[in-house]
Amino acid sequence: MKFLYIICFLFSLHAFSQDDILAKEYFKNGAFEKAQILYKKIHEKHPTHYVFLIQLVKTHQQLEQLEEAQELLQNSKLKNPALLVEIGYNYQLKNDIESANTYYNKAIESLDIDVSATYYVSRAFEEHSLLDQAIITYEKAMLLKPEYNFNVQLARIYGEQGNVEKMFYSYVNFIESNENYVNTIKRAFSEFISEDKSNPNNIILKKILLKKIQETPDLLFNNLLSWLFIQQKEYYKAFTQEKAIFKRNPESLNRIENVATIAANENQDAIAIEIFEYIVKIAQDPEITLKAENNILQIETKNAVPKDYTALNKKYITLLETYGKHPGTIDLQVAYAHFLAFNLKDTEQATTFLKESLKLRLTTYQASKVKLELADILVFQEKFNEALIYYTQIQRSLKNSTISQEARFKVAKTSYYKGDFKWAESQLKILKSSTSQLIANDALDLKLLISDNKYEDSTQTALKLYAKADLLAFQNRTQEAISILDKIMAAHKTETIIDQALYKQAQLFESKKQYQKAADNYQQIIKDYKEEILADDALFYLAKLYNNHLALPEKAKELYEEIIFNHQDSIYFIEARKNYRMLRGDAIN
Repeated sequence: MKFLYIICFLFSLHAFSQDDILAKEYFKNGAFEKAQILYKKIHEKHPTHYVFLIQLVKTHQQLEQLEEAQELLQNSKLKNPALLVEIGYNYQLKNDIESANTYYNKAIESLDIDVSATYYVSRAFEEHSLLDQAIITYEKAMLLKPEYNFNVQLARIYGEQGNVEKMFYSYVNFIESNENYVNTIKRAFSEFISEDKSNPNNIILKKILLKKIQETPDLLFNNLLSWLFIQQKEYYKAFTQEKAIFKRNPESLNRIENVATIAANENQDAIAIEIFEYIVKIAQDPEITLKAENNILQIETKNAVPKDYTALNKKYITLLETYGKHPGTIDLQVAYAHFLAFNLKDTEQATTFLKESLKLRLTTYQASKVKLELADILVFQEKFNEALIYYTQIQRSLKNSTISQEARFKVAKTSYYKGDFKWAESQLKILKSSTSQLIANDALDLKLLISDNKYEDSTQTALKLYAKADLLAFQNRTQEAISILDKIMAAHKTETIIDQALYKQAQLFESKKQYQKAADNYQQIIKDYKEEILADDALFYLAKLYNNHLALPEKAKELYEEIIFNHQDSIYFIEARKNYRMLRGDAIN
């Protein structure tokens, strides 16, 4: 008997669930009469279920049966004060605004008796886009019970109303007592601000944060102001805020180091060096000092010309003598070997140096970093087979790690340099699903290059020449690489590799700061290969050239517009849209 009861209960539950799903579907598709029949049936079985009552009321309202809707609401035995909002809204649909407001006020006044009903009342107001009443409800609740914090809800409503200042204030008020949510609030802010410090929203947020800093000693607001300055690429101002935070709470230099790293990645080298020098000056931990000094050297190396190399070499040697050659300085050792090989072209000393480093008591990961650089230098020397041994060792010792995937990509790249395109492709297929998006993208690009061009010529002459140019570029023999690409474009005019050659050459021209030559190449891709895979790349990078180096922002805007309207599937779409709106002077939100 008990089993039979359970079966009947489950069957009725299933039938109820089916009715609910079907009613929702009818309502969604505008079949309100059919939805109403089902909701009446459900409501009769569950007269105290608030949601089904409201859904039934909505069917009456959609069918303009407002008297029936009002009767349902006013005869309900439910005690939920949100019903007062629903009755008021029904009066509003009847154009009886006075009665509607009476019930809206009653709903708000109900909080005096039961403030815990705030959420239900305010949500009912929001459901009907009665945002001013929802704001009053939330604000009254916080007055009645100060421990309640509805600032996030208020911020969302103010955002919907376009009242950005009140929205920012609400978010700031929320995190003042909920600091764990600071990153969530930063994400919310980022939807309304832009890189443009003159954007009105940026100005409003800055004003609010400065006011808070003056009113309270809480470092939270210095943190937020630093974050805002970083979004605006004002790294020195962010550094100023981070110094203020560190002076009052000198626990870690990580935040200051983070600003320096971001500035360096954005090629704001002078500011990055100044921040790293500050770290060197005040850090108590030799490990932190070494890291900062190494970062300064990397920036100086990146910007160096041959006449600077002797002085830089002395700096590397001095730093190694100061800190010693041991596992703790392995990053400096790898950086120095790279400088020896790729800048001074002293590959023999570089490889000898790294092989000595491998004799130290290194972790598997540290040894892999050394081997990765050593293999790169062997590729530089065109000792491909020896390089492949080291790359393979890394793959075996740290399976499935990012450095292992990087080594696999370099195996493929080395095979490609050698002209072994079949083996390179087999490795690249595996890497298409790499956990590192950067490696996966690079793998896909190289695979497409090979697969698109290996069948056109049985001797693969053009592809081999392109691989040679690619290797020369890796070896910092930029002008030679450019000349090889010229040969490809002259001798293989009808082959599919031409747009790739134009694109690669444009990148090399950019590295030599020959911006007009780079622009000419991008323009040719856009003109002659607009249906090919590199068309959006050419549009995007030409737009950047126009805006950043050739002082032609209007032309840049036209190109970004082309991506927005004709290349919606491009990986550059989001950035192109943002850059376009900035050039147009929009307040981005």
